[in-house]
Amino acid sequence: MEYRIALLKGDGIGPEVIDSARRILEAVGEKYDRHFQFSEYLVGGAAYVATGAPLPQETLNGCLASDSVLLGAVGGPQWDNLPVHLRPEQALFALRSGLGLYSNVRPVRMYRALKGASPLHPDIVAAGFNIIIVRELTGGIYFGERGRRTSHLYDSEEAFDTECYSVAEIERIGRVAFEMALGRSKRLTSIDKANVLESSRLWREVMHHLSAEYPQVELADMLVDNAAMQLIRKPAQFDVIVTSNMFGDILSDEASQLTGSIGLLPSSSLGNTTRGLYEPIHGSAPDIAGLGIANPIATILSAALMLRHSFGLLAAANSIEAAVEAALDAGCRTRDLLMGSQAPTLSTTEMTEEILKRL
Repeated sequence: MEYRIALLKGDGIGPEVIDSARRILEAVGEKYDRHFQFSEYLVGGAAYVATGAPLPQETLNGCLASDSVLLGAVGGPQWDNLPVHLRPEQALFALRSGLGLYSNVRPVRMYRALKGASPLHPDIVAAGFNIIIVRELTGGIYFGERGRRTSHLYDSEEAFDTECYSVAEIERIGRVAFEMALGRSKRLTSIDKANVLESSRLWREVMHHLSAEYPQVELADMLVDNAAMQLIRKPAQFDVIVTSNMFGDILSDEASQLTGSIGLLPSSSLGNTTRGLYEPIHGSAPDIAGLGIANPIATILSAALMLRHSFGLLAAANSIEAAVEAALDAGCRTRDLLMGSQAPTLSTTEMTEEILKRL
């Protein structure tokens, strides 16, 4: 069977890590007798330079014609002074909207071989942790009304961004999280700011209403400031987390550092179809672009998520994840995983080769 994959390499280290993931997919396709057809499209700053738009219509059309999408990273300092609607990051919002992707799922796992790389105390990470963060992706403050105006209180300009959520938006992301919790430990933590924000009070009401449909799942509420603290104090207490767009953006980046490197974390963005957008949660890292030292693991694991969630190829996905863990267990390290030692580190290509060996 053939699967059509749109490759959006993007900017900075994006092309390097996408090339690594493609090699892994080709190898696992050969192993499991599956064929992947790859089509490359421009996105982000590279697309702006070539076409004047961060997300050309040709790219969106190509993604819509594919079975799924694998994205590298977008952005760089050379585009920082562009108008907001032309900045590379706007491509991400347009992709999510154009593909109908409203849930972002980010696994956060402590690998046993990397416990020494975590900034947390050894006693905290001794038991490990395996968290899923489900982030609402197309609503909230990032998509609310915004603008600038003259302040009524002060004789100066003020800016505003509006947080707005509907019951329907909260229900659909809530169902994603409850279903995910059903397949795991049946524990779900909903994170909000219901003591202050009206949008969070509605969020909590809807989550409690949904809870009646999932009596097997234990639902707990937690305020976002407490959640930020608890992720550091005792991350193992969490299993599945569901939260709003902005809170999820911040907390998932915080959680990524607990694992030892942001270069390890994959993500998937999904909607009502099997087509998804898969990408590492790290950025374009322009300071190391072209040096061949970027960690490809997050992008490789994103490809594994694609095989699992979009294509239903569970054995293939499991084999990639097992190969990554085996490479880490064997001491394979890119520069970001040095953990203060003077051991030699691997290049992007060398780390990819080590993972390929273990497929």
